[in-house]
Amino acid sequence: MPHLTDTLAKLRNAVSEVAAASYSPEGVRAIESDQVLEILAAAAAIRRSAEAMMVEAVAHLSDRDGAVPHPDRITVRYGCRNMAELIQRATRVSSRTAAEVIVAAGAVRQQTTLSTGEILPATFPGMRQALAGSAVGVDGTVAVAGAFRGVATGREELLAADTELAAAARGEGADAAPPASADQLRAYAAVWAAYLDQDGTEPDDTTALRRRGFTIGRRRDDGLVPVRGDLMPEVAAQLQRGFDSILNPKVDRTSVAGPRFSSADGAGPGEGDGDGDADEPLDEAADPRTRAQKQHDALATMLTAAAGSGTLPTLGGAAPTLVVAVREEDLATGRGVAHLPGDDQPIPLAAARHIACTGAIHRVVHGRNGRIVSLTTLDRVFNHHQRRAIISRDGGCVIPGCHVPPQWCEIHHVHEHARGGPTHTDNGVLLCWFHHRTIDAGGWGVRMTDGIPEVRGPGWWDPSRRWRPATTSPTRIRDQLPLRR
Repeated sequence: MPHLTDTLAKLRNAVSEVAAASYSPEGVRAIESDQVLEILAAAAAIRRSAEAMMVEAVAHLSDRDGAVPHPDRITVRYGCRNMAELIQRATRVSSRTAAEVIVAAGAVRQQTTLSTGEILPATFPGMRQALAGSAVGVDGTVAVAGAFRGVATGREELLAADTELAAAARGEGADAAPPASADQLRAYAAVWAAYLDQDGTEPDDTTALRRRGFTIGRRRDDGLVPVRGDLMPEVAAQLQRGFDSILNPKVDRTSVAGPRFSSADGAGPGEGDGDGDADEPLDEAADPRTRAQKQHDALATMLTAAAGSGTLPTLGGAAPTLVVAVREEDLATGRGVAHLPGDDQPIPLAAARHIACTGAIHRVVHGRNGRIVSLTTLDRVFNHHQRRAIISRDGGCVIPGCHVPPQWCEIHHVHEHARGGPTHTDNGVLLCWFHHRTIDAGGWGVRMTDGIPEVRGPGWWDPSRRWRPATTSPTRIRDQLPLRR
């Protein structure tokens, strides 16, 4: 029988040739879609087989390292700190994948007793057989093993769950369903774990409470502040709900985004040719942000709303208030920088103007020796009556294609308050945090005409660069509909 490594070398060369052929013009590009799916399934089966060999190899290496003194371990002899580093160097996978291989190896590993040399059964013998038969890969094995981590149950109950889960992986379960994916196996295993250990979540919850945390780092040279931490599941779920409430598009896109502006003829509401093209809802091209960037902006929106809600505890007898220091002449001219409390690095003036637009200004006059000569408060916050009226008129963020609802929006002074703009409904429009923060640099323009907000889009979106009435209010859109028929 040829040596296992020789067989693998021949197999590797054969698979490499097939992989190279698939990239040729006569490869995958030239065949039908059903055949492409067959290739995808066959390649996945080969991958599972390869992963099974990786897992077994790591299992044996771990077993051997556990039977010898530290200086004699293979990890030490090959100059690696641990098994994960050894796997990374040998396979070129990521640290996360190496860790998953180690977990899978622990789940299906057959240890050898030092005293008698007896081979002990694996923790999950059924999953071991499924892995050896290429029915499941590393991700599926890890999904099952992870679900039972810390679960207090007897050996017989665990073996029963293992048998059923392995059958599901092969497509031989009681429901006769096709072979389960890794995500399905994770869900099945979670049900089994909850059934076998009714109190299994309590120890995990205690550990989670002890390890929970959230930290804010120092601002880096790139101007960003790193954050890291671990959230309790219910806190993460509540945060996700907040993200969803701000970021999820409405089902009725037309009632939210308003009419799509035609870049071909520049026709706005009431100026179309009647073929319906001008009424198509705006696509997502108007918002180039990534999902992560959108969630950052949603978090900023929630923090601003919470700070202004009046429900947070006070600091120094007042609501928690973000203070930005900026020279008055810099704010008026648009040149200069601003500073945050406790941070000696400057922030862009645009950030100060954004914050000033939504809050009160405290004008502090210093004498030549630095003494505070006078302190004046200029109230520039729209009151709740004005806010309700503006919400009724605008409906939400007035930028076309933005789906942020009105309760999460800020009110922007179209004519800056610092330059004489009044805090009046004829000078205030709803903008989400992102569009308010970038209104001066994002390519969008907003103006007021007879108390009605008008928006001009960037050239890449609307080449005509025309000013057009903007609203997401269903009532106002309904009033505009006869004009577009």
